Amino acid sequence: MLLGLLLAPVALYGAVGAALWALQRDLIYPGARGLLHGRRDPPPGVETISIRTADGETLRALWRAPAPGCGIVVSFHGNASMPEMHAERFVRDPWAAHGWGLIAIAYRGYPGSTGRPSESGLIADGLAALAEAGRRAPGTPALLHGHSLGTAVAVAVAAEHPPLGLYLEAPFDSMTAMARMRFPFLPTALLRDPYRSDRRIGAVTGPIVIVHGDDDPVIPTKFGLRLARAAPAGTRFEVVEGDHVTLLGRKDAEAEALFRAKLPAGCVAG
Repeated sequence: MLLGLLLAPVALYGAVGAALWALQRDLIYPGARGLLHGRRDPPPGVETISIRTADGETLRALWRAPAPGCGIVVSFHGNASMPEMHAERFVRDPWAAHGWGLIAIAYRGYPGSTGRPSESGLIADGLAALAEAGRRAPGTPALLHGHSLGTAVAVAVAAEHPPLGLYLEAPFDSMTAMARMRFPFLPTALLRDPYRSDRRIGAVTGPIVIVHGDDDPVIPTKFGLRLARAAPAGTRFEVVEGDHVTLLGRKDAEAEALFRAKLPAGCVAG
């Protein structure tokens, strides 16, 4: 009887751990199960295209060509949103006024895209998006943008392929740290997709802008600050009023001007 009482918490701990192991990708990628926020329709002037990844998946993506000699934003959305959310803002001013193009993907497993999401899979998706931008607009400098989970994709891609710059909104330093915050009683070794942006961002060249809301209940500001501290010298870290969503675009005017200044001469906008 006593032994049974002693073993019961151990059994419960094991059962909870096993359940989280089995369900963790459902928790990390709720959009793949249709739990989505934001608009679903592409904004005017944006084309829906398909992109083939190196491992054979087909991604739904949004495309708008850049003006001659201008840059392109390669945008990666959060885990419960879609590319339309960011496409809507990147085809407006200040970006549109200065000729920026856009490519924004729906991750594998998300509506319109094949496959199942995972860390390696989303990074492959990000690389495919960058390659497609280069195919459609050869030689165009690419600014990598990410929000929430998309920041980890953007950092991973930037670490492999030097971009014009890196624009991160509401990032985290690692999914390991996020899991430790949400489930402090479980070993982080159970995590299958650790997303160690803190170990990757040091390899990124070019300007980096990190923006975080001061009232973010999903990814608290301290996680963005940790990533900024792991980033190369010169990284800009800005805290703005807002939560996990309302912070979006708060620093677009400053960020656009900073990244535009890094473009080669010859952008013909308007």
